[in-house]
Amino acid sequence: MQSVAQENDRPIIGILSQELSHRLNGIYGDQQFDSYLAASYVKYVESSGARVVPIWIGQPEEYYKSLLTRINGVIFPGGSSWFDRSGGYAEAGEKIYRIALEMNDHGDYFPIWGTCLGFELMTYLAANGVEHRVNCSSSNQILPLIFKPDFMQSRMFKSAQRDIIDILKQENVTANFHHFCVTEAGLARVNLTDSFKVISINRDKDGLEFVSSLEHVSYPFYAVQFHPEKNNYEWIPRLNIPHGRNSIRISQYFADFFVSEARKNQHRFRSFEEESKNLIYNYSPTYTGYQPKSSFEQVYLFKQKPNSIDETYSSNQILL
Repeated sequence: MQSVAQENDRPIIGILSQELSHRLNGIYGDQQFDSYLAASYVKYVESSGARVVPIWIGQPEEYYKSLLTRINGVIFPGGSSWFDRSGGYAEAGEKIYRIALEMNDHGDYFPIWGTCLGFELMTYLAANGVEHRVNCSSSNQILPLIFKPDFMQSRMFKSAQRDIIDILKQENVTANFHHFCVTEAGLARVNLTDSFKVISINRDKDGLEFVSSLEHVSYPFYAVQFHPEKNNYEWIPRLNIPHGRNSIRISQYFADFFVSEARKNQHRFRSFEEESKNLIYNYSPTYTGYQPKSSFEQVYLFKQKPNSIDETYSSNQILL
């Protein structure tokens, strides 16, 4: 990874959209939405001084190549997409991951963050699409982290204040909502032990040990199995999400960390007009928290998306 001399003070993070979840389909399936983005990820990024561009699924590789030269990092968010679905979240993520590898190999610092499903997607892509997850029971479970002995040597935590580490070690501040787990044995099975540094582990409700945070050894790629964005921005009463003061501090720590990574490249849009037409501000979130089956307070629901990066701008389509 390259050393970075100057910070970008106008970072923009791309957040990958995804197919509507089963629950959202049950509520909005008759309205023909193409994809969605949970608003909590947008607020999470904005809380650390960055802006957001939604990344569309189902696009040609040229779209992702062009976009990644204009933004400063990517988040693979959590969700419930299947990795074998054509034209969806995982296929778009594979293109982004491969392009980011090439950028970093050529000295262009470009970070990726994965949360929950995004964590699983990152290791799945690194394993060349070989499935290594196992079924587990860690939904609606809040936990402290069990750190590996050398965790302070990780980039993710080497600059963390002592009180942040103590909170993560001692308090139930990480919200887990996953039915699949990545284990250290699974990483070894697909030969990823030398590629990723396991930073922390946890145990599900049945005692299964799983990896809860890791980072790539050679690239600025980071992932957590829990949901730091939920602590601040998701308030669904039936969900077990910590909202105490220390939980909020932890959420902010992870957001600050990733945005600081994104500040390490100088990518930018070619003009103010181009930048403006790509930002999430062109869309309005929908309040979904009152819906009985919703997992989110607010979501961005997208009906239209570009078919190619060369199309002309319109009020409903954001293009490069």
